[in-house]
Amino acid sequence: MEFIYNILNMLPFEFIKYDFMKNALIAVIVITPLFAMLGTMAVNNKMAFFSDALGHSAFTGIAIGILLGLENPVLSMVAFGILLGLVISRVKSYRTASADTIISVFSSVSVALGIVILSKNGGFSKYSSYLIGDILIVTPGETAVMLAVLAVCYAVWFKIYNRLLLISINQSLASSRGITCAVIENIFVVMLSVSVMLSVKWIGILTINSFLILPPAAARNIAVNSRQYHFYSLAVGMLCGIAGLIISFYADTSAGATMVLVSAAVYFVTLVFKKGVRK
Repeated sequence: MEFIYNILNMLPFEFIKYDFMKNALIAVIVITPLFAMLGTMAVNNKMAFFSDALGHSAFTGIAIGILLGLENPVLSMVAFGILLGLVISRVKSYRTASADTIISVFSSVSVALGIVILSKNGGFSKYSSYLIGDILIVTPGETAVMLAVLAVCYAVWFKIYNRLLLISINQSLASSRGITCAVIENIFVVMLSVSVMLSVKWIGILTINSFLILPPAAARNIAVNSRQYHFYSLAVGMLCGIAGLIISFYADTSAGATMVLVSAAVYFVTLVFKKGVRK
């Protein structure tokens, strides 16, 4: 990290003088491409509510960690997130109700259960910070973990992307070509769950879904092929993340929320551009 710090110190900006801003900037550079990549498939598969449900279930993951006596609830959050994601994916496959209905049911139950457990004896206030998140408290060790997750996710992504894309287009066709749809979908769900749960402390439960959806949604407005779609999504995610972090420093606002607003602004600009091109 010292090497990266030395490089950042060469930048002629006031905010880079502070170590917490260096850590936050590195975290943004690591997190935003990961979320933008996973978000492309979440947008393709209309899974916006799914990722939102994972974020809200963090409360139950924290509660389980407390009940188990864990000092750091990250492990219980990740484990519960993976379990919830796989259960939702499994129940969806039964097609007994619409996907939105199933996701909403599980999301509501997990949120309520977590709040009930955490609010016992008035203890919920200690965990309310997870609602907004604070990327300025990220440590170099936590960033290193996310970097490792990013590397693993990219490796897995390149391995399964074509099959995952075919499943999103036509599941029956994918099955006829010998693709085990359930396995590929579950791998994606696990990657999404781990990424969300590891990041929710910094980004916030209320805004984490926006990091997944807005950059790919903006990229989809201007991309003409799959390659451009991924490249634009990663570029929009990273640039909006960095711009939002810098703006929040000078405006003294929430970093996560500011990054979301910047991403939303870019989305609306690309939407206007898309409509202009069509005319």
